[in-house]
Amino acid sequence: MEIAEFIELKRSRWVDLEKLLDKAEARGLKGLNLEDAKALSRLYRGSSSDLLWMRAHGGSSDVSEYLNDLVGRAYALTYPGKRARWSDVKRFLLIGFPDLMRQEWRVYLAAAVLTLSGVAFGYVGMVIDPEAGHYLVPEEHMRLDPVKRAAEEAKEAPTSTDSQAAFASFLFTHNIQVAFLAFAAGITAGVGTAILLFFNGVLLGSLAWVYASKGLAGWFWAWILPHGIPELTAIAIAGAAGFVIARGMVAPKGLARREAVRLEAVTAVKLLLGTLALFVLAGLIEGSISQIHPPRLSVTFKISFALALGSAVYAYLGSAWLRGATEARALKGLAK
Repeated sequence: MEIAEFIELKRSRWVDLEKLLDKAEARGLKGLNLEDAKALSRLYRGSSSDLLWMRAHGGSSDVSEYLNDLVGRAYALTYPGKRARWSDVKRFLLIGFPDLMRQEWRVYLAAAVLTLSGVAFGYVGMVIDPEAGHYLVPEEHMRLDPVKRAAEEAKEAPTSTDSQAAFASFLFTHNIQVAFLAFAAGITAGVGTAILLFFNGVLLGSLAWVYASKGLAGWFWAWILPHGIPELTAIAIAGAAGFVIARGMVAPKGLARREAVRLEAVTAVKLLLGTLALFVLAGLIEGSISQIHPPRLSVTFKISFALALGSAVYAYLGSAWLRGATEARALKGLAK
């Protein structure tokens, strides 16, 4: 059959489908009667076959684009997909994410240990060789005298609400970038993720020594811990997500490596999504409480706040264990 003859033969079907699509898009599928719904299904299948025929026979690009648009519109109406509902998000945050943390606690522990090892290495390295600060401490902190900074912070007026919001927004974006980098580095079989987590800890440990060497250890941890506990936890979870991807590459468990990575990536992405709430929390605190220094907020208050917040964060992350123990006791009681 010639292409021109084919177009002339099928044109009426495409026109009918276009009219039904206009009607359905205006009223919704529920606005169609039974006969129109059946016709839409029939015309959609027929037009899909027509599109394949046109592509196979090198038909007009204009006609192919027109058919592709028709078929795409019909597909979008027929398979609209499932919209995320707040109840689904809430269930994931309250139940799904803690359950996932219980399932993947080993990779999280590995990420946390790497970070803490980096902190210890950075601190001890600075004790042994203070000159190493030129390589380990961020440049902007090398230019600041901790004692002078603490004195200036004690004199300054509290940061305005607008400034706090802007700073929180900046930190939220920055920390999300760090998390995605730790996650994406999993594709290096986890080597890149491990290096990133360790080096992130080294920077923190070396900076801690800079302040401790000036007698400001309490001031430093009062500045870092309120936002640092949820922030470092979230980064470690993102690193754990990177290790999950690496697990699919290194230990595919009898599957093709590509299939193993694809399956592990589902778990990894869920872990990464679960960090968003922690990053929001860390950003808000870092843009407010963390930036209010003594004497407006004392070291004791800020560290106490950080410990209380950290307890709440880890109680949430460990809630799956508590829920499992409660359910086990309930089942044991029923069995008696």
